[in-house]
Amino acid sequence: MESILIALLSGGHLLLQGVPGLAKTLLVHSVARAIDLDFGRVQFTIDLLPSDIVGAEILDEQTRQFRVHRGPIFTNVLLADEINRATPKVQSALLEAMQERRVTIGNEAFRLPTPFLVIATQNPVEQAGTFDLPEAQLDRFMMCHRLEYPTKEQETEVLRRSLALGLVRAGDKGGAVPMSAFDAIGETADIRVAELTASMEAVQRVHVSEVFIQHCVDLVTRTRHCADIDLGCSPRAGIALVQAARARAYVHGRDYAVPDDLFALAEHVMLHRMRLTYESLARGRTGQQVLRELMDPISGMA
Repeated sequence: MESILIALLSGGHLLLQGVPGLAKTLLVHSVARAIDLDFGRVQFTIDLLPSDIVGAEILDEQTRQFRVHRGPIFTNVLLADEINRATPKVQSALLEAMQERRVTIGNEAFRLPTPFLVIATQNPVEQAGTFDLPEAQLDRFMMCHRLEYPTKEQETEVLRRSLALGLVRAGDKGGAVPMSAFDAIGETADIRVAELTASMEAVQRVHVSEVFIQHCVDLVTRTRHCADIDLGCSPRAGIALVQAARARAYVHGRDYAVPDDLFALAEHVMLHRMRLTYESLARGRTGQQVLRELMDPISGMA
């Protein structure tokens, strides 16, 4: 939940990774309905086309003129469900939107609504019928949050709440179906756009020291010269670190960033931007291990 708040407050895109059944889609739906923002969802499949996302020029039979049909990307919060099930051609349709917050249809460029946020979900263990996201697209995600299984106590509470959901009744014949977790989401938004904008303005006022900036630059630079890493982090990683750190500081009630923000966010911001060498992978090394070793010198100075 904190990762989604950070993405919202800093205007960054978020990739949610997790095995099936961890309520990734439910989480995004809940946040979207809690805020007075337009919400769109695209279920990524193998037969999806770029025009199914951004829109296309359509010939109007009455006027014999082409008109623009805008796709579901023209929204505030776009849920790209199971993004790795679409072909690379379709995945690349999001590149311009995620970076420049505009899309090109025909010969005309269209600005996307403000704010604009892409939250994508991905199943990291299923390989059949999926396509790995290219590095260029992964780099456009400010953070990648990896969802873990709930604790025993949390899962017990989930089961208790599922038993208390009841039925949804609809239709003239009095039919009913068991209520799902999606049916239990409230329809009324608790947060207005003006309140979200005020919080975003407060995030912009959070102080980031020169020392903190230098720590971010040093950490990102180390990934480019590490023998275990084939592809290091781009300058976008450093920008994402300082922006996300400001948002996390605000969420925790501070008006300044501290080293704990860097340590808490480093894996979410940097791991999906790093690619280990084949030799490192063959030795059983993981991205988490390598990144933590790179952070050790900063931990000693903090």
